[in-house]
Amino acid sequence: MKLEPTYALITGASQGLGKALAFELAKRKTNLLLVALPGEGLPAIASQLLDFQVDVHFFETDLSLSENVEALAETINRGFAVKYLLNNAGRGGTQRFDTAELDYLQGIIQLNIAATAMLTRLLLPNLRQQKTAYVLNVSSMAAFSPIAFKTVYPASKAFVRHFSLALREELRGTGVRVSVLFPGPMKTNADATQRIEKQGFKGKIGLQSPEQVAALAVRQLLQGRANIVPGFANKISRCLMALLPGRLLVPMVSRAIRQEIKG
Repeated sequence: MKLEPTYALITGASQGLGKALAFELAKRKTNLLLVALPGEGLPAIASQLLDFQVDVHFFETDLSLSENVEALAETINRGFAVKYLLNNAGRGGTQRFDTAELDYLQGIIQLNIAATAMLTRLLLPNLRQQKTAYVLNVSSMAAFSPIAFKTVYPASKAFVRHFSLALREELRGTGVRVSVLFPGPMKTNADATQRIEKQGFKGKIGLQSPEQVAALAVRQLLQGRANIVPGFANKISRCLMALLPGRLLVPMVSRAIRQEIKG
């Protein structure tokens, strides 16, 4: 019997870490299902990835709408065998909570929390058809501390952290391995680059390229690592954040963000 080809589904695949993950998996001869917002150049990226002689399909949709998540999952489950699910799509930003638009807050919650959980749930029966399958949920170093002027974003990434580790335990013995990635600052797009520059030196601590993070993430995902923290500086930061009491930690990590707001 000819085995059915398997695919890696990557959300937020048009730029930054998602794009780097796509190229990293393509180098490993993994077929790809790419998801991103319309108008972000996804067809051109899919065309470039064909040079690696893998099968590539792309889907342009807004995952901040729950009906789009359901429609995407239905299409994928009907037509493709998924071996890897990489929930990379996310939204952040820096704003004062008391003046932030409700659409801005809702967008973070829907994309970072709801879409991640819903897409994982809907694709899980597909993943379980494989002898071994992998889920990589992209959290952030922000998950390890509350941060003023970001408020909802680190809370959403803390959800991704706890959701991933709980699901990993729940799926133990099923063949589906769940990992969670905690990248530090990355210049993934013009907005992220501008925010990092505004924070000054502190904003650049642990700074890595998307390509560096993607290479480590894929390697450790395949090794079955639960928590993936890229870079020595980020590992040190994580340890320090675990040791410091909240009354010291929150003002300290919020100080650079305050500079970003002033800038």
